[in-house]
Amino acid sequence: MSLLAELTAGSVADAQAREAVRPLAEIERAALAQPAARDALAFLEPADRIKVIAEVKRASPSRGDLAAIPDPAHQAALYAAGGAAAISVLTEQRRFKGSLDDLTAVKAAVPLPVLRKDFVATPYQVWEARAAGADLVLLIVAALEQPVLERLYALVVELGMTPLVEAHTADEVARAAQLGARLIGVNARDLSTFELDRDLFGRLVDKIPADAVKIAESAVLEPADVAHYRAAGADAVLIGEALVTGDPVATLRSFLEAS
Repeated sequence: MSLLAELTAGSVADAQAREAVRPLAEIERAALAQPAARDALAFLEPADRIKVIAEVKRASPSRGDLAAIPDPAHQAALYAAGGAAAISVLTEQRRFKGSLDDLTAVKAAVPLPVLRKDFVATPYQVWEARAAGADLVLLIVAALEQPVLERLYALVVELGMTPLVEAHTADEVARAAQLGARLIGVNARDLSTFELDRDLFGRLVDKIPADAVKIAESAVLEPADVAHYRAAGADAVLIGEALVTGDPVATLRSFLEAS
């Protein structure tokens, strides 16, 4: 089993455990009672300067523990002060040490769209994302067969959220485009091996539809990396590790100035 398959299976198992306590019908009622999701496209649309999706990230399989982040809402508020356009919250609990409670806390603390970043593979996970206040939901093409991807994409849109569709190959970009995705991310990290290829975005960017927001994910550790992605055609970058291991406000501002 690849690491991506393992992570997805773990997230699904954890969601099933939550569903046993809080059934789908209850989650649906909570989701439908939420205020309307924020329009993420309005915050992330192309501009003169690159946009940053700043991530609340405690750990990862490739790097282990990164930061304790006892108060994710405070971390997100620092990101907002530093100029982030959106906040990503890792909610996977086994290897990334996140939770949906983190997402709820962040959503209450910032006036920015909030992304649920997890290994989403079931409708229940989409519904609970909206119930927790998510405005965006990550869908990883490599983790999903196309019919499942299509159903989850449609449900995210139906609930008023924005799907961020993540690809790692030309074929996966084509599958994202087939959905009509308006936010397409290219992850420099191969989620099967967790190896990095910083130049992957540049090789795939021309395959992303012109009307989609183009997001570069991973391998952003210093301002030069942001400039590299901007020069390759990125509209936005998703940054985690560099922001949780240093001064988030100063780091964010230096990244934005690099573009």
